[in-house]
Amino acid sequence: MGTTRLPRLFLLSCAVAFLVTLTASLPVGADARQVAKIKARLTPEHLGAATTVSLGFQLPPRDGVSPAALRSMKLAYPPNLGLATSGLGLASCSPGELEALGVEGCPANSRMGSGSATVELVLKVETVTEHISLALFAAPSSDGYLHVLVYAYGVFPVYAQLLLSGVLMHGQMGITVPPIPSFPEAPDVVMTQMQLTLGGPLTYYARSAGKLVAYHPPGVGLPRRCPTGGFPFRATFVFLDGGHASARTAVPCPGGA
Repeated sequence: MGTTRLPRLFLLSCAVAFLVTLTASLPVGADARQVAKIKARLTPEHLGAATTVSLGFQLPPRDGVSPAALRSMKLAYPPNLGLATSGLGLASCSPGELEALGVEGCPANSRMGSGSATVELVLKVETVTEHISLALFAAPSSDGYLHVLVYAYGVFPVYAQLLLSGVLMHGQMGITVPPIPSFPEAPDVVMTQMQLTLGGPLTYYARSAGKLVAYHPPGVGLPRRCPTGGFPFRATFVFLDGGHASARTAVPCPGGA
Protein backbone atom coordinates (compact mmCIF):
# COMPACT_ATOMS: atom_id res chain seq x y z
CA MET A 1 0.00 0.00 0.00
CA GLY A 2 1.37 3.43 -0.94
CA THR A 3 2.10 6.18 1.50
CA THR A 4 -0.25 9.16 1.62
CA ARG A 5 0.29 12.26 3.75
CA LEU A 6 -2.54 14.57 4.69
CA PRO A 7 -2.43 18.24 5.72
CA ARG A 8 -2.93 19.26 9.36
CA LEU A 9 -6.37 18.25 10.57
CA PHE A 10 -8.45 19.69 13.38
CA LEU A 11 -11.40 18.05 15.11
CA LEU A 12 -13.54 19.20 18.01
CA SER A 13 -14.72 16.98 21.43
CA CYS A 14 -14.58 11.97 25.95
CA ALA A 15 -14.14 8.02 28.82
CA VAL A 16 -12.80 0.58 32.38
CA ALA A 17 -9.95 -3.35 33.32
CA PHE A 18 -12.37 -6.07 34.31
CA LEU A 19 -11.42 -9.62 33.29
CA VAL A 20 -14.67 -10.06 31.38
CA THR A 21 -15.55 -7.58 28.61
CA LEU A 22 -18.93 -7.69 26.96
CA THR A 23 -19.52 -6.19 23.54
CA ALA A 24 -22.78 -5.67 21.69
CA SER A 25 -23.97 -3.94 18.56
CA LEU A 26 -27.37 -2.46 17.88
CA PRO A 27 -27.92 -0.66 14.56
CA VAL A 28 -30.64 2.00 14.58
CA GLY A 29 -32.70 3.13 11.62
CA ALA A 30 -34.84 1.42 9.03
CA ASP A 31 -31.98 0.80 6.60
CA ALA A 32 -29.56 -0.37 9.35
CA ARG A 33 -26.66 0.76 7.16
CA GLN A 34 -24.50 1.73 10.12
CA VAL A 35 -23.28 -0.64 12.80
CA ALA A 36 -21.55 0.16 16.10
CA LYS A 37 -19.83 -1.89 18.77
CA ILE A 38 -18.68 -0.75 22.20
CA LYS A 39 -16.73 -2.28 25.05
CA ALA A 40 -16.15 -1.18 28.63
CA ARG A 41 -13.76 -2.23 31.39
CA LEU A 42 -13.11 -1.35 35.03
CA THR A 43 -9.65 -1.84 36.55
CA PRO A 44 -9.73 -2.91 39.30
CA GLU A 45 -13.40 -3.64 40.04
CA HIS A 46 -13.46 -3.40 43.83
CA LEU A 47 -16.72 -1.84 45.00
CA GLY A 48 -16.26 1.35 46.98
CA ALA A 49 -12.70 1.83 45.71
CA ALA A 50 -10.99 3.83 42.96
CA THR A 51 -10.82 2.37 39.48
CA THR A 52 -9.69 3.13 35.93
CA VAL A 53 -12.52 3.50 33.43
CA SER A 54 -12.03 2.57 29.76
CA LEU A 55 -14.63 2.93 27.03
CA GLY A 56 -14.09 2.13 23.38
CA PHE A 57 -16.15 1.97 20.21
CA GLN A 58 -15.76 0.46 16.77
CA LEU A 59 -17.59 1.37 13.55
CA PRO A 60 -16.96 -1.66 11.31
CA PRO A 61 -17.68 -1.72 7.57
CA ARG A 62 -21.01 -3.15 6.47
CA ASP A 63 -21.19 -5.21 3.26
CA GLY A 64 -17.64 -4.10 2.51
CA VAL A 65 -18.49 -0.39 2.74
CA SER A 66 -16.69 1.82 5.26
CA PRO A 67 -18.84 3.84 7.68
CA ALA A 68 -19.77 7.43 6.93
CA ALA A 69 -18.07 10.27 8.76
CA LEU A 70 -19.37 11.01 12.24
CA ARG A 71 -21.44 14.09 12.99
CA SER A 72 -21.92 13.53 16.73
CA MET A 73 -21.89 10.89 19.43
CA LYS A 74 -23.19 10.51 22.95
CA LEU A 75 -21.50 8.22 25.47
CA ALA A 76 -23.64 7.21 28.46
CA TYR A 77 -22.10 5.75 31.63
CA PRO A 78 -23.50 4.78 35.06
CA PRO A 79 -24.33 8.08 36.81
CA ASN A 80 -23.19 6.64 40.15
CA LEU A 81 -19.59 6.36 38.96
CA GLY A 82 -17.57 8.93 40.87
CA LEU A 83 -16.35 11.01 37.93
CA ALA A 84 -17.00 14.29 39.74
CA THR A 85 -15.00 13.19 42.79
CA SER A 86 -12.21 11.37 40.96
CA GLY A 87 -9.55 13.99 41.69
CA LEU A 88 -8.84 14.15 37.94
CA GLY A 89 -8.63 17.42 36.04
CA LEU A 90 -7.64 19.75 38.88
CA ALA A 91 -6.19 22.20 36.34
CA SER A 92 -7.41 23.11 32.87
CA CYS A 93 -5.63 23.12 29.53
CA SER A 94 -6.16 25.83 26.94
CA PRO A 95 -7.25 24.49 23.53
CA GLY A 96 -5.01 27.07 21.86
CA GLU A 97 -1.97 25.98 23.84
CA LEU A 98 -2.73 22.33 23.12
CA GLU A 99 -2.96 22.96 19.37
CA ALA A 100 0.19 25.08 19.32
CA LEU A 101 2.45 23.10 21.68
CA GLY A 102 0.92 19.62 21.89
CA VAL A 103 0.72 17.72 25.18
CA GLU A 104 3.66 19.70 26.59
CA GLY A 105 1.47 22.82 26.52
CA CYS A 106 -0.90 21.46 29.19
CA PRO A 107 -0.41 21.48 32.99
CA ALA A 108 0.34 18.06 34.47
CA ASN A 109 -2.73 18.33 36.72
CA SER A 110 -5.01 18.72 33.69
CA ARG A 111 -4.15 15.27 32.29
CA MET A 112 -7.09 12.91 32.78
CA GLY A 113 -6.20 9.85 30.73
CA SER A 114 -5.05 8.45 27.43
CA GLY A 115 -6.17 6.24 24.56
CA SER A 116 -5.89 5.42 20.88
CA ALA A 117 -7.92 5.73 17.71
CA THR A 118 -7.99 4.64 14.08
CA VAL A 119 -8.83 6.95 11.18
CA GLU A 120 -9.23 6.02 7.52
CA LEU A 121 -9.12 7.79 4.18
CA VAL A 122 -10.91 5.73 1.52
CA LEU A 123 -9.44 6.33 -1.94
CA LYS A 124 -10.28 4.63 -5.23
CA VAL A 125 -7.11 2.54 -5.26
CA GLU A 126 -6.49 2.04 -1.54
CA THR A 127 -7.60 2.82 1.99
CA VAL A 128 -5.06 4.77 4.03
CA THR A 129 -5.24 3.84 7.72
CA GLU A 130 -3.64 5.72 10.59
CA HIS A 131 -3.38 4.53 14.20
CA ILE A 132 -3.07 7.57 16.44
CA SER A 133 -2.42 8.16 20.12
CA LEU A 134 -4.80 10.09 22.36
CA ALA A 135 -4.28 12.26 25.43
CA LEU A 136 -7.23 13.41 27.55
CA PHE A 137 -7.19 16.77 29.37
CA ALA A 138 -9.58 18.88 31.42
CA ALA A 139 -10.64 22.03 29.55
CA PRO A 140 -11.74 25.45 30.81
CA SER A 141 -15.38 25.52 31.94
CA SER A 142 -17.83 28.39 32.37
CA ASP A 143 -20.99 26.40 33.12
CA GLY A 144 -20.03 24.16 36.05
CA TYR A 145 -19.71 21.01 33.94
CA LEU A 146 -16.45 19.15 33.38
CA HIS A 147 -15.25 19.96 29.86
CA VAL A 148 -12.67 17.70 28.25
CA LEU A 149 -10.23 17.83 25.36
CA VAL A 150 -9.03 14.73 23.55
CA TYR A 151 -5.82 15.43 21.65
CA ALA A 152 -4.98 12.94 18.90
CA TYR A 153 -1.69 12.91 17.08
CA GLY A 154 -0.31 10.71 14.32
CA VAL A 155 2.68 10.78 11.99
CA PHE A 156 2.66 7.99 9.39
CA PRO A 157 1.11 7.43 6.91
CA VAL A 158 -1.36 10.20 7.78
CA TYR A 159 -0.08 13.31 9.53
CA ALA A 160 -2.93 14.37 11.78
CA GLN A 161 -3.49 16.53 14.82
CA LEU A 162 -7.05 16.10 15.96
CA LEU A 163 -8.66 18.03 18.81
CA LEU A 164 -11.93 16.62 20.11
CA SER A 165 -13.95 18.47 22.74
CA GLY A 166 -16.86 17.38 24.87
CA VAL A 167 -18.75 17.90 28.09
CA LEU A 168 -19.21 15.39 30.90
CA MET A 169 -22.67 15.74 32.37
CA HIS A 170 -24.67 13.55 34.75
CA GLY A 171 -24.27 10.07 33.31
CA GLN A 172 -23.32 11.06 29.77
CA MET A 173 -20.87 12.84 27.52
CA GLY A 174 -22.00 14.56 24.33
CA ILE A 175 -19.52 15.08 21.52
CA THR A 176 -19.93 17.05 18.28
CA VAL A 177 -17.68 15.94 15.41
CA PRO A 178 -17.21 18.39 12.52
CA PRO A 179 -16.02 17.08 9.14
CA ILE A 180 -12.36 16.05 8.98
CA PRO A 181 -11.12 17.28 5.56
CA SER A 182 -8.28 15.60 3.73
CA PHE A 183 -7.02 17.17 0.50
CA PRO A 184 -8.90 18.64 -2.51
CA GLU A 185 -11.02 16.19 -4.49
CA ALA A 186 -10.62 13.51 -1.78
CA PRO A 187 -13.29 12.35 0.69
CA ASP A 188 -13.26 13.27 4.35
CA VAL A 189 -11.29 11.22 6.83
CA VAL A 190 -13.41 8.76 8.85
CA MET A 191 -12.82 7.73 12.46
CA THR A 192 -13.53 4.01 12.75
CA GLN A 193 -12.27 3.15 16.26
CA MET A 194 -11.56 4.88 19.55
CA GLN A 195 -10.45 3.73 23.00
CA LEU A 196 -10.39 6.21 25.91
CA THR A 197 -9.21 5.60 29.46
CA LEU A 198 -9.98 7.86 32.42
CA GLY A 199 -7.31 7.55 35.08
CA GLY A 200 -4.32 5.25 34.89
CA PRO A 201 -0.66 5.96 35.73
CA LEU A 202 -0.94 9.75 36.05
CA THR A 203 1.35 11.99 38.09
CA TYR A 204 -0.01 15.18 39.68
CA TYR A 205 1.75 17.81 41.78
CA ALA A 206 0.67 19.58 44.97
CA ARG A 207 2.46 22.30 46.89
CA SER A 208 3.46 21.33 50.42
CA ALA A 209 5.73 23.41 52.67
CA GLY A 210 6.68 25.54 49.70
CA LYS A 211 7.67 22.56 47.55
CA LEU A 212 5.94 20.70 44.75
CA VAL A 213 5.24 17.11 45.75
CA ALA A 214 4.36 14.45 43.16
CA TYR A 215 1.43 12.12 43.80
CA HIS A 216 -0.97 9.85 41.91
CA PRO A 217 -4.63 11.00 41.72
CA PRO A 218 -7.06 8.42 43.16
CA GLY A 219 -9.12 7.84 40.02
CA VAL A 220 -12.82 7.24 39.40
CA GLY A 221 -14.71 5.88 42.39
CA LEU A 222 -16.90 2.79 42.12
CA PRO A 223 -20.09 2.84 44.23
CA ARG A 224 -20.44 0.47 47.17
CA ARG A 225 -23.32 -1.33 45.47
CA CYS A 226 -23.45 -2.83 41.97
CA PRO A 227 -26.65 -2.29 39.92
CA THR A 228 -28.68 -5.33 38.94
CA GLY A 229 -27.25 -6.53 35.64
CA GLY A 230 -23.90 -4.80 36.15
CA PHE A 231 -22.62 -1.36 35.24
CA PRO A 232 -24.31 -0.28 31.96
CA PHE A 233 -22.68 1.71 29.15
CA ARG A 234 -24.26 2.93 25.92
CA ALA A 235 -23.12 4.88 22.87
CA THR A 236 -25.21 6.52 20.16
CA PHE A 237 -23.82 7.88 16.89
CA VAL A 238 -25.14 10.25 14.20
CA PHE A 239 -23.41 10.25 10.81
CA LEU A 240 -23.05 12.96 8.18
CA ASP A 241 -25.15 10.99 5.71
CA GLY A 242 -28.08 10.96 8.16
CA GLY A 243 -27.52 7.42 9.41
CA HIS A 244 -27.70 6.43 13.07
CA ALA A 245 -26.28 3.61 15.16
CA SER A 246 -26.14 2.71 18.82
CA ALA A 247 -24.58 0.04 20.97
CA ARG A 248 -24.68 -0.97 24.61
CA THR A 249 -22.77 -3.21 26.99
CA ALA A 250 -22.44 -3.83 30.73
CA VAL A 251 -19.54 -4.65 33.02
CA PRO A 252 -20.71 -7.51 35.28
CA CYS A 253 -20.77 -7.06 39.05
CA PRO A 254 -17.65 -8.32 40.83
CA GLY A 255 -17.85 -11.84 42.20
CA GLY A 256 -19.54 -11.87 45.59
CA ALA A 257 -21.13 -8.43 45.09
